[in-house]
Amino acid sequence: MMRTTWIIARKDLRQRIRDRSALIVGILAPLGLAAIFSFVFNPISEFEFSADYVVVDEDGGPAARLFVDQVLGGLAASDDITVEELDTVDAARALVDVELDPFSDMETADAAFVIPAGFSSAVASPDEARLEVLASRGSSTAAGVAVAIAEQFAGEIQTARVAAATAEVLGAEGDRADTGFRALAIPSLASVVDAEATSKILDGTTFYAAGLAIFFLFFTVQFGVNGLLEERHAGTLPRLLAAPIPQAAIIGGKAITAFVLGVVSMVVLVAASTLMFGAEWGNPIGVFLLILAGIFSAIGIMGIVGAFAKTAEQAGLFSSIIAVVLGFLGGTFFPIGQAGGILSQLRFITPHAWFMQGLGDLAGGNVADVLPAVVALVVFGLVCGAASFYGVRKGLSR
Repeated sequence: MMRTTWIIARKDLRQRIRDRSALIVGILAPLGLAAIFSFVFNPISEFEFSADYVVVDEDGGPAARLFVDQVLGGLAASDDITVEELDTVDAARALVDVELDPFSDMETADAAFVIPAGFSSAVASPDEARLEVLASRGSSTAAGVAVAIAEQFAGEIQTARVAAATAEVLGAEGDRADTGFRALAIPSLASVVDAEATSKILDGTTFYAAGLAIFFLFFTVQFGVNGLLEERHAGTLPRLLAAPIPQAAIIGGKAITAFVLGVVSMVVLVAASTLMFGAEWGNPIGVFLLILAGIFSAIGIMGIVGAFAKTAEQAGLFSSIIAVVLGFLGGTFFPIGQAGGILSQLRFITPHAWFMQGLGDLAGGNVADVLPAVVALVVFGLVCGAASFYGVRKGLSR
């Protein structure tokens, strides 16, 4: 029986290789779309911030030097941010206002901080303390960050004023202004630092590569699953049934064809997306388990269509509708899980969502973390596969 099963599978595989349809649907189409999506969306997802700032200190007082040395000095410690101190406001304005020309060698600045004379005196009194930010029109992001930095320092000034007033009310010794400056110089208890952290969210390139791979997998396995209908349309199915061949061998040959096509398609897509686009699929063992389980579930679901459809054209139409609906609902094109609500939970009725969830868990964990997704995919395959096997056996008996 096994020998007959392999003979049927080899015949179908040779046929698919010759007509190249499985190659186009299983490899070229998803790989091409993954390349387009990666090139279009990946620059946004991999945005790197950098800024060039200048500062003019016309005050020279303690509050001004705290801002220059402590706040801006901390920024300058980053490799992506530069801070330069200038002597005049005109020099700073010239760097900020210069038109951005990609062929120009002129020095430019994304924003300039101007600390006017009397700033420290105003900080030490109830008067308004003014800190100016000159922003470049060509650097909206870096300029917005500069404004946020100035606003943050203004908030710290207000906190220092409250601390100084409270100390004065409580009868603390010392000058009120000196108390305020000492409070202002206290480092913030909260700070933001760069840190490496594990993540259970796929990056843009990997998300689209994986989503398109599992989406087109259902179209790929369809070539093998619907083979019986094609045999019936070509008139060769009655000959197979009349020959001394068990029905299980015929069904098994078609299933092996679908399985081999699915494995080849997924393995090629994983390797190509990794080498060409830099996709990060995760631990190879975990990825391979997800691929096998995903193919098993796809064969089971598409097998139901092949078992109960009357013609190959009808099966192709129904299979395409099911694949598209499950693909969109499962979040292969958009991260539906981030939308919240009932839609984010409803997606788990599809094997696509479990496949993407398993890859996300693998990105921030180990092989054991993908087992729930693998089990869910296998359950899809078992339930749907049993229904499709029953339908196919019943159809062959007629």
